[in-house]
Amino acid sequence: MAGTPQYAPENLQIVSSQGPRGQTILSLKGPLSLHTLFKFQEAVRSESSPVLIVDFKNVPYLDSAGLGAVVGAHVNALKSNRKILFAAFDDQARALIEMTHVDDFLGTYNTVEDAEAAVFV
Repeated sequence: MAGTPQYAPENLQIVSSQGPRGQTILSLKGPLSLHTLFKFQEAVRSESSPVLIVDFKNVPYLDSAGLGAVVGAHVNALKSNRKILFAAFDDQARALIEMTHVDDFLGTYNTVEDAEAAVFV
């Protein structure tokens, strides 16, 4: 079927690493959707770093439920006085973010390095 994403919809891998200035970077691999958002939420909630960067470079698909989880992560970070930045959305995700006007308040960057530069000026 044309246009059907070619991935296992329930498979999201998340790797946590430390950035050069002590920030935590969560690198996602796989779709962020209704089927995987709970794993994403758990990973974000378990991080206590004052600065968290979420790398979407290897996320081939983001649906509205996944976008809701991203917004929820942003709101929770604000409530706990932490910074969360989102980097490297693909064209499909960026279009969804712009269409829903979430980009008006979400910290989105083209690369992890751009996100790091925005925090550590």
